[in-house]
Amino acid sequence: MESRNDPDGVTLSSQERLALWRIEAELRQDRRLARRMRRSGIRPWLPLSVATLTCASLILLVIGILTPNAAVLWCLLVLWPVTVVLAFGMLRRPIGAGGRAGW
Repeated sequence: MESRNDPDGVTLSSQERLALWRIEAELRQDRRLARRMRRSGIRPWLPLSVATLTCASLILLVIGILTPNAAVLWCLLVLWPVTVVLAFGMLRRPIGAGGRAGW
């Protein structure tokens, strides 16, 4: 017996609906998964801080090339790894997923 209860117009047999119901019941009991689903995916300050740190790093790089000042190069040496770590942290999380991708 076929049923069209889904708003997308997908037809599922009774066995498929039962299997889907069992899977959903198991997923509802997984507390760790529920906690990860509730968590926000990307922090709102992260893209802005990565953009700011990238601009600051590029400015320090240009200044470091143009002037032989060691303090500028030390600032770049400290700032660049922080920028790269935050950028990779931002890229790990899909933007449109809302924290629902499991990484």
